[in-house]
Amino acid sequence: MGVRRVMGIETEYGISVPGNPAANSMVTSSQVVNAYAAATARARRAHWDFEEENPLRDARGFEIQRDLADPTQLTDEEIGLANVILTNGARLYVDHAHPEYSSPEVTSPRDAVRWDKAGERVMTEAARLAEATFAGPQILLYKNNTDNKGASYGCHENYLMSRQTPFADIVRHLTPFFVSRQVVTGAGRVGIGQDGHEQGFQLSQRADYFEVEVGLETTLKRPIINTRDEPHADPERYRRLHVIIGDANLSEVSTFLKLGTTSLVLAMVEASFLPVDLTVDKPVTSLHQVSHDPTLRHLLTLADGRRLTAVQLQMEYCEQARKFVEDRYGTDTDADTLEVLDRWESVLTRLAEDPMLCVRELDWVAKLAVLESYRDRDGLDWDHPKLHLVDLQYSDLRPTKGLYHRLAVRGRMERLISDASVAAAVHEPPEDTRAYFRGKCLERYADSVAAASWDSVIFDLPGRDALQRVPTLEPLRGTRAHVGELLERCRTAGDLLAALSGG
Repeated sequence: MGVRRVMGIETEYGISVPGNPAANSMVTSSQVVNAYAAATARARRAHWDFEEENPLRDARGFEIQRDLADPTQLTDEEIGLANVILTNGARLYVDHAHPEYSSPEVTSPRDAVRWDKAGERVMTEAARLAEATFAGPQILLYKNNTDNKGASYGCHENYLMSRQTPFADIVRHLTPFFVSRQVVTGAGRVGIGQDGHEQGFQLSQRADYFEVEVGLETTLKRPIINTRDEPHADPERYRRLHVIIGDANLSEVSTFLKLGTTSLVLAMVEASFLPVDLTVDKPVTSLHQVSHDPTLRHLLTLADGRRLTAVQLQMEYCEQARKFVEDRYGTDTDADTLEVLDRWESVLTRLAEDPMLCVRELDWVAKLAVLESYRDRDGLDWDHPKLHLVDLQYSDLRPTKGLYHRLAVRGRMERLISDASVAAAVHEPPEDTRAYFRGKCLERYADSVAAASWDSVIFDLPGRDALQRVPTLEPLRGTRAHVGELLERCRTAGDLLAALSGG
């Protein structure tokens, strides 16, 4: 399997209205989502189906009572906020007063990058449409994780894995991996502490907001390992690992390695391959300390007494992954897995020598280089307001204003996906997961789709008293190979349902 598995990314975007700091972000976010939906929907807008969701089930074997849960945990309730399903299989909606794009399910890190980048285009166009539709002030969207006033919003990853894997093994092996992977995946941040009051630069935008090692919450007492047990698939076969500790990346290489290396580590955990205990002492404190040290010299203390930098710890995982791949797949190893291994090792080797050797590949290094140029030119301390503005401008989605985009246009950030491929992914779903069936049903039978979710599509057909639910519990069915010909010959949703039922 290597790096290939069902995976996806959910990104909440920062939002602001220049000149109106008191603007209601929930209302503004709804305008963004509704404007995009109105401009792209050709028929009725399908609702999101919450019936099969249960965000209070814990992977440790229990379920939180609903009346004891924090309101932010009740993500399975319809509260009237904007919510739309796109023809590329993604979900676009308002989550905790932020517009969120949840990518369709994909099976490779490269496709994860492609449909994540498609989400940036969707959001950029949505903001433009909101301004035009509501004739209001300019709306700015940022692909970042903090307002530097104490609030953080997430970029979550999802990985489908075997239900047979003991959750304790996931916790033991992934905790040190997540503590250290920010040297590759961090987006960079000016300011230390949740409100950024302490001056300095750190690797990760999210690290300071994590307070416990394991837990169910996502917006308070954030855990390094999230225990939400909501597979969106056959619960007897699958577990969905919900990862909340990652930064929102603009760098395609950072995103590629974030998904690719995590998938490889999960493959080793599933196979009970990792022979060494890489447990880190005081993981939460260590997470913060690694993030606060852009020199990458901080030493982590391992359970076996060794002291390693985060880069060296990542190299331990990388070396084990290469042994795993050679042992299990040999010459049959797929190209995606080989690319992840080679890029991972290359990046870590150069980070150990000089982080600036990765300036075209990693977000935090690229951002630090820009910030240091301002500091050198103008003699600025890290608490200077201009540096906070530069930090924010890096994540601005506007192609002509965002610093990341300007660097990319000038060839100063490495690209993995062509603009044409990203543009196609805005409207087209992945062909090798159930997202293909969901997206094509929205495209072909929009007037008959009443609702949908990750694991179902619900039709409202003329002459039928009840809604017709088509379950999609197997993420690797509903692909183009599986249903492409069927969808081509079914002119209406009624034809499709008849064919599916054998009528």
